[in-house]
Amino acid sequence: MIVPVGSLEQHGPHLPLDTDTVVATAVARELPGMLAPPVAYGASGEHEAFPGTVSWGTEALTVVLVEYGRSVCRWARRVLWVNGHGGNGPALVAATTLLRHEGRDVAWFPCAIPGADAHAGRTETSLLLHLSPERVRLARAEPGNCTPMTELLPVLRERGVAPVAPNGVLGDPTGASADEGRRLLAAVVGRAAAAVEAWDPGPDGRLRY
Repeated sequence: MIVPVGSLEQHGPHLPLDTDTVVATAVARELPGMLAPPVAYGASGEHEAFPGTVSWGTEALTVVLVEYGRSVCRWARRVLWVNGHGGNGPALVAATTLLRHEGRDVAWFPCAIPGADAHAGRTETSLLLHLSPERVRLARAEPGNCTPMTELLPVLRERGVAPVAPNGVLGDPTGASADEGRRLLAAVVGRAAAAVEAWDPGPDGRLRY
């Protein structure tokens, strides 16, 4: 079974709250296996200062994924979580590691894009222009904080997104296009398909690719 895992969180003034879920579902849909409805809430505490964000948190998400995996593995040979939100990573690692320790064939795959900006920038805006253009308010798109994520992480972990990006954008959506989004999605799907074919989970349960 293929299970998209997303979030409900702010994505700047121009993208929908379920952006991560839309992307994860689009990738999951192209993979071999039964497609499940998405887990549409995640660990998004860093965005809670913004209206619209609903975060379960890492602990609750871990419990949900563990119980989900235990139930599905009663009849499914394998379970793959396709993750669209970076903040879900710790929960996915914890849940998948436990499930695998219990003897269940579970893994996860991140919808990561090398060189992408962090949040609601050109990358995600291009993906949504390709996947759901009617929901992108391009006239309201504006640059945010473009400082490299490695420099922002200490503040983000301690205080969240709002202090470093009042508009909720980490990146610059300028120049985003549906054509770029199509190419980006195809690249992620290609890596995911190859990872599923190889099915080689690492120590953290993430499929190697």
